[in-house]
Amino acid sequence: MSVYIDGFVLPLREDRLDEYQAIAAKAGALWIEHGALHYYECAGEDLDVKEQVPFPKIAQAQPGETVIFALIIYRSREHRDEVNAKVIGDPRMEGICNPENMPMDCARMAYGGFKSIVAL
Repeated sequence: MSVYIDGFVLPLREDRLDEYQAIAAKAGALWIEHGALHYYECAGEDLDVKEQVPFPKIAQAQPGETVIFALIIYRSREHRDEVNAKVIGDPRMEGICNPENMPMDCARMAYGGFKSIVAL
């Protein structure tokens, strides 16, 4: 089954992980309600990689920060666009997080849409 995936990598202050998790749980529920197949938010745990480029380097993480790796899975790119339009238009999104006090630095967030090439 081919799917479409939105992927995110972002640095997050470790002392704001609980706050971020609460926001992500509410946001994820909206994505699922509006049709996303799966929603994952993952906090870095084993990031001290020696032979490859570690996620903290990619995310420009500073001391005291971890890395969030997030995925939202859809049936297709068109489905992604439909779901995201519904989520963005949902008035409940405004109450989920305060843009003036975000727990992460959105300027250092990496994002992209990916078509699956292998799905087992």
